[in-house]
Amino acid sequence: MDTIRIGYAPTRRSIFSAPDARRYRTIIADRLTELNVEFVDIDDINDEGLLFDEDDRIRVLGKFRTAGVDGLFLPHCNFGTEFICARLAKDLGRPVLLWGPLDERPEPNGVRLRDTQCGLFATGKVLRRFQVPFTYLTNCRVDDPVFERGLRDFMAVCNVVRAFRAARILQMGPRPYEFYSTMCNEGELLERFNIECVPVPLGELTRGVRQATGEVTGDGSSDVEAQLAWMEEHFDRDCSSEQAQTVAGMAVAIRRLLRSYHCTAGCIQCWNELQHELGVMPCAANSILNEEGTPITCETDVHGAITSLMVEAADMGRKRSFFADWTIRHPDEPNGELLQHCGPWPCSVAKERPKITVPLAFDHNGALTAEARHGNLTLARFDGDNGAYSLLLGHAEGIDGPKGMGTYLWVRVDDIKRLEAKIVEGPYIHHCVGIHDDVVPVLYEACKYLGITPDLYDPIEEDVKAYLRGE
Repeated sequence: MDTIRIGYAPTRRSIFSAPDARRYRTIIADRLTELNVEFVDIDDINDEGLLFDEDDRIRVLGKFRTAGVDGLFLPHCNFGTEFICARLAKDLGRPVLLWGPLDERPEPNGVRLRDTQCGLFATGKVLRRFQVPFTYLTNCRVDDPVFERGLRDFMAVCNVVRAFRAARILQMGPRPYEFYSTMCNEGELLERFNIECVPVPLGELTRGVRQATGEVTGDGSSDVEAQLAWMEEHFDRDCSSEQAQTVAGMAVAIRRLLRSYHCTAGCIQCWNELQHELGVMPCAANSILNEEGTPITCETDVHGAITSLMVEAADMGRKRSFFADWTIRHPDEPNGELLQHCGPWPCSVAKERPKITVPLAFDHNGALTAEARHGNLTLARFDGDNGAYSLLLGHAEGIDGPKGMGTYLWVRVDDIKRLEAKIVEGPYIHHCVGIHDDVVPVLYEACKYLGITPDLYDPIEEDVKAYLRGE
């Protein structure tokens, strides 16, 4: 599971109770520790461990930058100092969680110690003035279930933002000639999102495969032999030993390229040149890397690789995602659709043991065949054209359907015609990423920090907002 580090900057204001604010600073920190949240406090900044002074703010900023925090948590332990919070958030440039503990009953004489909610109203307005996007967790107590849920969702949002901003995509070969749909503007991705594409020619990959397979010694000590042993444990195969060795060699070569170029994901021109050069499909090799948590997408789909990073980060790295084509309607279910690809899905999403074999529409071995597990899913697609970028996302359910080839899953959505129109009218294409979890709210919230538009293919936006509000 991915780890996120939070900058914990509890705040107070001088006209309300400082002792009560200090008490809540400790209550909240204890709760974070109880929840196993990794956080950096400001206890060494001043005697109170609270944020309310400009000089202290500068020191807090330096501490959080040095610690490499992924997000900023601004609990209002009383009213809070809204302009100090906004300055810190603006300069730090990380996702911001705004929250305060619910106030107790006023004292018998009418005195109120904290007025936390009022301070949250003020800070929200000032953050907007500073043009700082933020996430709001509803005014509640630290032991309310909504506090833990909201905190963990925020950490997942931070993880998506971190993965997106650090994305470096290994592009193995140009897109297939016929695939104008997988064009991307790599200059714009870098300029707008700091996402780098690292192009390498297919020849560099094929040389790497031959080098890796040439290291086979017969005593089980080479990387390829270790990979073959892993494949024997996880895959059945309907291919020759030589083809299996080439698949293993390709997995090793791709892994080495990813490390050499410091990439977080990859995409590959999976047909047709590799088949001429190596005699196999790369799908099973892609599956191996996908199972390891390094997404490799087909048909040189850079945007697909970015989507995969986002989806797995939203799930905090707990489960693997799968990269699929929208292909055909279900023959019996009116809102059913076939998600399928030649065979690159990680084996952990399968409901049966995958087999290395020949895929649909191709003549070469090296792909996987397996149906994926049913259950509830999130489906997503990051894409853009004409300078506008958005994230299509929504829910689906795995269902029964006719036997397929490659890695596949029949799904049901609420309204296939509405979804179909979304994809055709764009800016999306026939590729999507799925995961066996509901990460729609996290991805929706992450979009506000990334400068992209969330695009729900079902009319559930108010439901998503209600969930994020803690309802």
